[in-house]
Amino acid sequence: MINSRLVCPARTLPPQSLIDSTYSALKKRVREALLAEWASLFPTPGYYIHPRALHPRPFMGLGKFVAGRIHQMRAGKGYLAAHPTWRSPDADTSCPRCGLQPETFEPAILSCPSRQHSRSRLLHGVTDIGPEAPLWSSLPLLKRLATFIGVTSTGFPPTMFPPTTPPSSPLPPFPLSRPLGCPPRLFVCFRWLRYRVVRFSFLYLTRAFHFETT
Repeated sequence: MINSRLVCPARTLPPQSLIDSTYSALKKRVREALLAEWASLFPTPGYYIHPRALHPRPFMGLGKFVAGRIHQMRAGKGYLAAHPTWRSPDADTSCPRCGLQPETFEPAILSCPSRQHSRSRLLHGVTDIGPEAPLWSSLPLLKRLATFIGVTSTGFPPTMFPPTTPPSSPLPPFPLSRPLGCPPRLFVCFRWLRYRVVRFSFLYLTRAFHFETT
C-alpha cells in the first residue's frame, strides 16, 4: 500500500508554463556558467575571432575532410601560406597562386584573382566569412563553400595535393606521335588512359556545377 503522505497531489504542482520557463532559464544559466568556466580555464587566442559554442557547427555535417579544412582555416592553423607553422616559421606568406597578398582565409575565399572563375560559378551569395556572417548558419551557402574548397583545393595539404596545372592545360602535354623506343601497344594504352582521365574530370566538374546551380 502506498503511503498517501509520500504522494504529491496534482493540485500542488506549479503550472506547466512556470515549469517550462524555469527549466529554460536554468538551462541557459548552466550554459552561460559552462562557457564562462571554459573561457577562464582556456582563454581564446587573439587570432581566433569566432565565438565559443556548446553545439556542433553546422559545417561539420559537410564531411570530415572539408569540415577539417574549414576548421583549420577559421582557426588560422591550416595549410594556407600565411598561417603560422612551427615547421617553417620564416616561410613566404604571400599567396602562391596570385602573389598579390598574404594567403589567409578571407583573401583565399573572397578576393584571390586566381580563384575568381570558380568563385563566380560556385560562391553565389557568399560575400562575408566573418564570425557573424550568414554563411555559418546557412546550409546552402555552406555547401557552396565546400564545393568551392574542393574544386580549388583551397587549404589542402601541399604534400597530398600538389599544385595543379592551369585550367587551359588540365594535364601535362602528351606527345601525339609515338616516341622512339616506346612500344606501340603501350603508347595506345597511355593515350586511352589520358582520354579517360580527362573525360572523368570533365564529368566531375560538370556535375559539381549542376549541383550548385539546381
